[in-house]
Amino acid sequence: MPLKTFRPYTPSRRSMTVEDFSWLTKKAPEKRLLRPLSKTGGRNNTGEIMVRHIGGRHARRYRIIDFKRNKWDIPGRVAAIEYDPNRTARIALIHYKDGEKRYIIYPHGLQIGDTVMSGPNAEIKVGNALPLSAIPEGTVIHNIELVPGKGAQMIRSAGTSAQLMAKEKTYCHIRLVSGEIRLVPASCIATVGQVGNIEHENVTWGNAGRSRHMGVRPTVRGTAMNAVDHPHGGGRGKSKGNNQPRSPWNQPAKGYKTRTRHQTDWLIIRDRRVKQAVAAQV
Repeated sequence: MPLKTFRPYTPSRRSMTVEDFSWLTKKAPEKRLLRPLSKTGGRNNTGEIMVRHIGGRHARRYRIIDFKRNKWDIPGRVAAIEYDPNRTARIALIHYKDGEKRYIIYPHGLQIGDTVMSGPNAEIKVGNALPLSAIPEGTVIHNIELVPGKGAQMIRSAGTSAQLMAKEKTYCHIRLVSGEIRLVPASCIATVGQVGNIEHENVTWGNAGRSRHMGVRPTVRGTAMNAVDHPHGGGRGKSKGNNQPRSPWNQPAKGYKTRTRHQTDWLIIRDRRVKQAVAAQV
């Protein structure tokens, strides 16, 4: 899945890169697996902006993804690999033996015509989904549940993967992309392999118009504003005065702990910041 570059007939084209979609096998999505997807513009049900810099993206339809993988012991054939505008990963259309069709996150290395299966008796190979208790230690996994039966919540974006490190009683040790080691119930389902579309992290948007097409609106720097509009505003030149980095509402942007719910802290064996601190010392 190489990236496409362009002849630099404009300054933005010089640095712009685009993913190569020629390897996808099906362009039109499966109609029965589509749902409407409305635009929020970053607003809640009362019309108040809750997330800034969102709005104006291209119209999309949602693809229903099988995150639960609950069709146990029923083999499915990979019929197509498709593009999903709602996520960075690609999706694979699975035709199950009982006639049902479902989308799954496309794992790296899965080919058209391959057979996938879910359940504790499934083979340990790319694309198969099993309970963590049935997966050998050291296996690379993705699409991991946090609550049994709820569906996958972790390791779903392009190129990501986790590793099953160890098992103890009813929990398993999972090493995440950030370096964090976390306890996950052994009855949770995970899929073997790494999420596909590995080259996605190297894509360069290149210009502002492409950002707008993705639904990202412009962001104005605080130092470019007047003092009345932002704590960093005013002054002369690029000076932000004596202020520390902070939001327009005066909340510190660095070092200020915003997390208030700690009910799941006991599941974290090694914090992700420990790895970052070690790397900084080296």
